[in-house]
Amino acid sequence: MIEYDKLQKALKHLQVQFENHCTLDENMPELIKEAVAESVIQRFETCWDCLWKVLKRYLSEEIGLPEVPNGPNPVLRLANENNLLPTPIEAWLKYAGARVSTSHDYSGEKAKEALALMSDFINDAVALYQTLSGERWA
Repeated sequence: MIEYDKLQKALKHLQVQFENHCTLDENMPELIKEAVAESVIQRFETCWDCLWKVLKRYLSEEIGLPEVPNGPNPVLRLANENNLLPTPIEAWLKYAGARVSTSHDYSGEKAKEALALMSDFINDAVALYQTLSGERWA
Protein backbone atom coordinates (compact mmCIF):
# COMPACT_ATOMS: atom_id res chain seq x y z
CA MET A 1 0.00 0.00 0.00
CA ILE A 2 1.27 3.43 -0.93
CA GLU A 3 1.43 6.00 1.84
CA TYR A 4 0.77 9.56 0.73
CA ASP A 5 1.34 11.30 4.08
CA LYS A 6 4.90 12.43 3.37
CA LEU A 7 3.93 13.84 -0.04
CA GLN A 8 0.87 15.56 1.40
CA LYS A 9 2.93 17.16 4.18
CA ALA A 10 5.68 18.28 1.79
CA LEU A 11 3.13 19.77 -0.60
CA LYS A 12 1.27 21.59 2.16
CA HIS A 13 4.51 23.04 3.51
CA LEU A 14 5.46 24.21 0.03
CA GLN A 15 2.03 25.74 -0.47
CA VAL A 16 2.19 27.67 2.82
CA GLN A 17 5.73 28.92 2.29
CA PHE A 18 4.98 29.98 -1.29
CA GLU A 19 1.98 31.96 0.01
CA ASN A 20 4.32 33.60 2.52
CA HIS A 21 6.70 34.45 -0.31
CA CYS A 22 3.91 35.95 -2.41
CA THR A 23 2.59 38.11 0.42
CA LEU A 24 5.88 39.47 1.74
CA ASP A 25 5.89 43.20 2.34
CA GLU A 26 8.11 45.07 -0.13
CA ASN A 27 9.68 46.92 2.78
CA MET A 28 11.00 43.75 4.39
CA PRO A 29 14.77 43.54 4.59
CA GLU A 30 16.36 41.89 1.57
CA LEU A 31 17.85 39.16 3.74
CA ILE A 32 14.39 38.07 4.90
CA LYS A 33 13.03 38.06 1.34
CA GLU A 34 15.96 35.90 0.23
CA ALA A 35 15.51 33.53 3.17
CA VAL A 36 11.83 33.01 2.36
CA ALA A 37 12.63 32.45 -1.33
CA GLU A 38 15.33 29.93 -0.39
CA SER A 39 12.86 28.16 1.87
CA VAL A 40 10.34 27.92 -0.97
CA ILE A 41 12.97 26.38 -3.22
CA GLN A 42 14.07 23.90 -0.54
CA ARG A 43 10.44 22.89 0.07
CA PHE A 44 9.96 22.52 -3.69
CA GLU A 45 12.96 20.20 -3.85
CA THR A 46 11.61 18.05 -1.01
CA CYS A 47 8.14 18.00 -2.53
CA TRP A 48 9.45 17.14 -6.00
CA ASP A 49 11.57 14.28 -4.69
CA CYS A 50 8.61 12.87 -2.75
CA LEU A 51 6.26 13.29 -5.68
CA TRP A 52 8.21 11.42 -8.32
CA LYS A 53 9.04 8.59 -5.90
CA VAL A 54 5.37 8.16 -4.98
CA LEU A 55 4.53 8.27 -8.69
CA LYS A 56 7.09 5.54 -9.32
CA ARG A 57 5.51 3.33 -6.65
CA TYR A 58 2.06 4.03 -8.06
CA LEU A 59 3.14 2.94 -11.52
CA SER A 60 4.54 -0.27 -10.11
CA GLU A 61 1.97 -1.15 -7.44
CA GLU A 62 -1.30 0.30 -8.75
CA ILE A 63 -0.82 0.24 -12.52
CA GLY A 64 1.18 -2.98 -12.33
CA LEU A 65 4.06 -2.05 -14.59
CA PRO A 66 6.71 -4.75 -14.21
CA GLU A 67 9.72 -2.49 -14.61
CA VAL A 68 9.69 1.16 -13.66
CA PRO A 69 13.05 2.84 -14.24
CA ASN A 70 14.67 4.99 -11.63
CA GLY A 71 14.81 8.76 -12.08
CA PRO A 72 12.16 11.43 -12.45
CA ASN A 73 12.16 11.86 -16.24
CA PRO A 74 11.56 8.19 -17.13
CA VAL A 75 8.90 8.02 -14.41
CA LEU A 76 7.22 11.13 -15.83
CA ARG A 77 7.19 9.62 -19.31
CA LEU A 78 5.54 6.44 -18.03
CA ALA A 79 3.03 8.49 -16.03
CA ASN A 80 2.23 10.44 -19.18
CA GLU A 81 1.79 7.24 -21.20
CA ASN A 82 -0.64 6.04 -18.51
CA ASN A 83 -2.62 9.32 -18.52
CA LEU A 84 -1.81 10.20 -14.93
CA LEU A 85 -0.41 13.71 -15.41
CA PRO A 86 -2.99 16.49 -15.13
CA THR A 87 -1.09 18.72 -17.58
CA PRO A 88 1.17 18.09 -20.59
CA ILE A 89 4.46 16.36 -19.89
CA GLU A 90 6.39 19.43 -21.06
CA ALA A 91 5.31 21.26 -17.89
CA TRP A 92 6.51 18.36 -15.75
CA LEU A 93 9.84 18.25 -17.54
CA LYS A 94 10.23 21.96 -16.76
CA TYR A 95 9.60 21.21 -13.08
CA ALA A 96 12.21 18.43 -13.25
CA GLY A 97 14.66 20.84 -14.86
CA ALA A 98 14.01 23.44 -12.18
CA ARG A 99 14.69 20.85 -9.49
CA VAL A 100 18.04 19.96 -11.04
CA SER A 101 19.05 23.58 -11.62
CA THR A 102 18.32 24.67 -8.04
CA SER A 103 20.14 21.82 -6.30
CA HIS A 104 23.14 23.96 -5.46
CA ASP A 105 22.07 27.48 -6.37
CA TYR A 106 19.27 29.23 -4.49
CA SER A 107 20.08 32.70 -5.73
CA GLY A 108 20.08 34.51 -9.03
CA GLU A 109 18.33 33.52 -12.24
CA LYS A 110 17.85 29.83 -11.45
CA ALA A 111 15.99 30.69 -8.27
CA LYS A 112 13.82 33.24 -10.08
CA GLU A 113 13.00 30.73 -12.79
CA ALA A 114 12.05 28.09 -10.22
CA LEU A 115 9.93 30.55 -8.23
CA ALA A 116 8.12 31.56 -11.43
CA LEU A 117 7.01 27.92 -11.83
CA MET A 118 5.79 27.43 -8.26
CA SER A 119 2.16 28.41 -8.67
CA ASP A 120 1.70 26.07 -11.64
CA PHE A 121 3.71 23.33 -9.97
CA ILE A 122 1.65 23.47 -6.79
CA ASN A 123 -1.61 23.32 -8.75
CA ASP A 124 -0.36 20.42 -10.87
CA ALA A 125 1.08 18.57 -7.88
CA VAL A 126 -2.21 18.92 -5.98
CA ALA A 127 -4.12 17.57 -8.99
CA LEU A 128 -1.70 14.65 -9.31
CA TYR A 129 -1.90 13.97 -5.57
CA GLN A 130 -5.70 13.77 -5.84
CA THR A 131 -5.47 11.41 -8.83
CA LEU A 132 -3.00 9.08 -7.15
CA SER A 133 -4.44 9.08 -3.64
CA GLY A 134 -8.12 9.34 -4.53
CA GLU A 135 -8.39 11.99 -1.81
CA ARG A 136 -9.61 15.55 -2.11
CA TRP A 137 -7.10 18.26 -1.30
CA ALA A 138 -7.99 20.15 1.85
